[in-house]
Amino acid sequence: MNKPYHLLIADKNPHIRNFLKREFTASGYIVHLAETGKELLNITYGPTPLDLLIIDPDFPDADESYLTKKLQNRMPQLPVVLHTLNTELDTGFPPLRVAQLIEKDGSSVENLKQAVAKMLAALVP
Repeated sequence: MNKPYHLLIADKNPHIRNFLKREFTASGYIVHLAETGKELLNITYGPTPLDLLIIDPDFPDADESYLTKKLQNRMPQLPVVLHTLNTELDTGFPPLRVAQLIEKDGSSVENLKQAVAKMLAALVP
């Protein structure tokens, strides 16, 4: 990794957020966290440039179509990894630019790391 990429991990579950933060920080990424849809939008509309979003779009304070519209307005080119449960695979969360779906399970972190690395590598001209 040539530059430190900024990832935003948005998940309502604090255990998952913190676990993913540890894993990605250890791999050299700069990680930002969002617990709610409101925090997600505050960060994406803030001053920090983001390189990729990892999201479980199941937030109690914002529906997926609203989040998608706001993200599309702000960062239409932002790569997105949907990290969600099997029961939510038909999430309906439309991709912004590049979207990949990684099912949450006990060993999904390695698949998630591979997907993130591949998506970020594709962005380099």
